[in-house]
Amino acid sequence: MSKIIKYTLPIALVLFAQGNPRPLSAAVQVVRIYIEPQQGFDSYIAAAIVKKKVPVVVTQNREDADYVLTSVVETHQESTGSKVARCLFLYCAGMDGNQTATVQLVNAKKEVAWAYNVKKAGAKNFQSSSEAIAKHLKKFFEEQQRAKPR
Repeated sequence: MSKIIKYTLPIALVLFAQGNPRPLSAAVQVVRIYIEPQQGFDSYIAAAIVKKKVPVVVTQNREDADYVLTSVVETHQESTGSKVARCLFLYCAGMDGNQTATVQLVNAKKEVAWAYNVKKAGAKNFQSSSEAIAKHLKKFFEEQQRAKPR
């Protein structure tokens, strides 16, 4: 039994060392984002960032943030008369109104680093809009990481 440990332990240590090509001191820098409050839409965005596994940390402290994410959400609800007229003369699809969400990611130098606009059918599609934002935000940060020199 001791011969097995005597010979396998050094081999395991060598294999482990080869499997970790980066030095331990080369830690990945974590990007921190502060999301400006916007009538509850900020909570949807934060949840979508976690769900879509965007490589950032959402912070509640603006001073700790590398970026600030601002948003504006506009909803347009169809009136009852408009719904009736639409169903009688045209078609009933799209009666729930629509929602447009616009976000800007601003860096510490007050420069807009990224912006995105999404329009969704349905005036209450906050989750769908925020998930679309998170999906494109993830793509932005992944491209930023690929562009960094190693």
